[in-house]
Amino acid sequence: MSYMDNFSLNGKIALITGASYGIGFAIATGMAKAGATIVFNDIKQELVDKGLAAYKEIGIDAKGYVCDVTNEEQVNELVKKIESEVGVIDILVNNAGIIKRIPMCDMTAAEFRQVIDVDLNAPFIVSKAVIPSMIKKGHGKIINICSMMSELGRETVSAYAAAKGGLKMLTRNICSEYGQYNIQCNGIGPGYIATPQTAPLREPQPDGSKHPFDSFILAKTPANRWGDPEDLAGPAVFLASDASNFVNGHVLYVDGGILAYIGKQP
Repeated sequence: MSYMDNFSLNGKIALITGASYGIGFAIATGMAKAGATIVFNDIKQELVDKGLAAYKEIGIDAKGYVCDVTNEEQVNELVKKIESEVGVIDILVNNAGIIKRIPMCDMTAAEFRQVIDVDLNAPFIVSKAVIPSMIKKGHGKIINICSMMSELGRETVSAYAAAKGGLKMLTRNICSEYGQYNIQCNGIGPGYIATPQTAPLREPQPDGSKHPFDSFILAKTPANRWGDPEDLAGPAVFLASDASNFVNGHVLYVDGGILAYIGKQP
């Protein structure tokens, strides 16, 4: 057996939530290339169809399902269906998420709750649904997509930061409760990634100059660039593989060094 076999996902079934596009799609693609069978969900059939077409275009035979991950009944049915049609889930990536950039005093309680529901309650619901079968199988990997906002605050993202900070602690608690069953739960904390969600922050100004936030991020990031979704695939494959079997309760920040850097002197 080659040492590199430790990084193989051959024979593994991976559920990546909200993986029709963006970060989830990139992580799923990396896992498929490492040998995993890919299963994903999205909240609407049109998004699932879009994802299936995108996977097919690059030669990945993914399975897609419609499911609202904030709905416990739907999630339980999804997991049962996957176990019946594909097999027991070996790897879960809690990727589905939203952000609302609203100053805290302008945000309604309902808007705050919606972000918490998608970004924190849903990972709890989906993890709870897959853990019993992981225990029976004798192993499992759960990867929560955290954020730099698991560590830092910033204007307009109070709900998102609260949810992602909570997700970091949920990650540690799943490790604490279920590590004894050979289940590893870790997080990935992306830096600023070039996705459709962040596109408005990278659009040039009418005069052709950089968006102020774009300039701000480049100045704060030692790598001097935004991350690509593909930058997250390698860390995800590592955390999903046997190579990380003694890594548990950890958040791996994939941020180009931004959390390590105080910034240039003005």
